[in-house]
Amino acid sequence: MTIAFYKDDIKRPDGVPEKGGIMDIKVGSANPFPRMLAEGLWVLGNYHFNLYLVKGEQASALIEVGISAVVDEVIRQLDALAVRPTYLVVTHPHSDHVTGLAGLKESFPEAHVVAAEGAAEFLAHPKAAPTLVADDRYMTKFLASRGLIPGRPPVKEPPSLADCLIAADGDKIDLGGLTLRFLVVRGHAPGKIVAHVPEIRALILSDSLGFRFPGRGVLPLPLTNYDEYMAALDRLQGLDPVIVGVAHQGPIVGDEVARAFGEAREQAAALRTKILEDTRQPQEIARDLFDQYYRDELLVYTRKNILNCASLIVRRARE
Repeated sequence: MTIAFYKDDIKRPDGVPEKGGIMDIKVGSANPFPRMLAEGLWVLGNYHFNLYLVKGEQASALIEVGISAVVDEVIRQLDALAVRPTYLVVTHPHSDHVTGLAGLKESFPEAHVVAAEGAAEFLAHPKAAPTLVADDRYMTKFLASRGLIPGRPPVKEPPSLADCLIAADGDKIDLGGLTLRFLVVRGHAPGKIVAHVPEIRALILSDSLGFRFPGRGVLPLPLTNYDEYMAALDRLQGLDPVIVGVAHQGPIVGDEVARAFGEAREQAAALRTKILEDTRQPQEIARDLFDQYYRDELLVYTRKNILNCASLIVRRARE
């Protein structure tokens, strides 16, 4: 499978022309990360789970912490860049965005963990532990089946955010020449934050654009509120980014950014209309959504996880 990464006026250290063209990444080939996206910004991890390093003159931040199975590879990538992150930013408390935290904290105990209000409470809920543990175990096996061998076993318990720094909307961290500006966005998950780096017009927004099948569509993910999900898209695009760091299947840059926002907005609106016009029972509609989308890259998640997402999408569309 060939995955296209688009670029336009983005500095690259690898000799790829700066304008036009497509940079192809072969899934299953040697991991192409870490990859520099702009001065002070790298994408780490692997094709399925993307983490972003922002490095200023005085401090650095790792945005996204991934799953346990990517921890050791990310640590090697950070070592190759000679960086020990000052901050570990948890974008939201879903299993694929938080179960790597314990391993990273173990390797970088001096790093400050940053999360939004509500994330700690979500992880502390009694139902969270078995779900996160099961999800992390499944995702670990999935990566291993694709030749991405983890360096550690899956987690046995969810991480704690009890002592983390709470980022409120508009809070900033000066990294030295680069600024992290946090935005609290709603609609996808409790305790969700986005990181804006205005100096390089970069926006690390996690799952705000939905789950993207590159070149093949997008699954909208308004899991907590449809209207807030759509409002977040408008707010984020209004920042006029030229680099968008999504959490899966690689970053979006240049002219592709506007197209990605347009596709995300269009698909979310179309899906809501489709659900509202469907007279069947919610569970029947959710099952059809599951059958439509549970394929390709989305197979990294358990059937239970995606069935639950489909049910939430139907519920939010009808609220």
